[in-house]
Amino acid sequence: MRKITTLLLMICTIVCLANDDLTSEELEYLKMLDSVQAHFKYQTGSLKLNSDLAVLNLPEGFTFLNKKEGEFVLEKLWGNPHSDIIGLMFPNGVSATSDTFSYAVEITYTEDGFVSDEDAKEIDYDDLLEQMKSDADLENKDRLKNGYPSIELIGWATSPYYDDVHKKLHWAKELKFDGSDIHTLNYNVRVLGRKGYLNLNVIGDIDQLETVNKDISKILNSVHFSKGYTYKEFNPDIDEVAAYGIGGLIAGKILAKAGLFALLLKFWKIIAVGAVGAFGVFKKKLFGHKNED
Repeated sequence: MRKITTLLLMICTIVCLANDDLTSEELEYLKMLDSVQAHFKYQTGSLKLNSDLAVLNLPEGFTFLNKKEGEFVLEKLWGNPHSDIIGLMFPNGVSATSDTFSYAVEITYTEDGFVSDEDAKEIDYDDLLEQMKSDADLENKDRLKNGYPSIELIGWATSPYYDDVHKKLHWAKELKFDGSDIHTLNYNVRVLGRKGYLNLNVIGDIDQLETVNKDISKILNSVHFSKGYTYKEFNPDIDEVAAYGIGGLIAGKILAKAGLFALLLKFWKIIAVGAVGAFGVFKKKLFGHKNED
């Protein structure tokens, strides 16, 4: 039902835009987008993540939306399941309501314990991919049950690479959402720490792979754990150890979070006209009234 409603809305909006004949509902939605853009506070420079957990040094031109604003973008504007994020990072020239949207970076933190990297040199990534495809088929049952489209794992867009010196892992998957001819790029970055790891998930259409590859070094170098949380400070006497290594980290839950920007990026503006009302509530909660205590 959700997919059908979105598709009908997409078709209606595209036709109306082509005829320069917007309905009052669509005009209201476009006004809402302008209001969103005006109220969001895009941050730049050096930022602390989760208090003193880590530091994000945004590359020149990149911007960041905090947790509350980022969750609104993901869930209300882009129609994704709830995700407990730290924030969203956007590359140069891109915003949450940009006409020239290319990709965005979802930043989260997982505290499952210290992830041992002893298996990093022993992994057969071709075998791992086949296992992940099987897991994806099983996970699709839950996605369909919850009203989200199934997702096919096509393969590696970029094979996994682990930087043993800086304790950073990255790889990219090519995904296909049911009902969409446009394949999705899911570029994953993991920064290992003492108690868990940071996730920097880069999402865009597969045709953005070259752009992301050009920016990936900037993204990789932009974040590091603060003192007290770094990988080398792991203390086996007091710190917990994760139940998986590098292989398990890559395989993980393949699609559980691949609501991931589950949008048709070419038509993201018309995903939720209902976001008009949602933004009114969001704006009141986020910005409040200046005279309130």
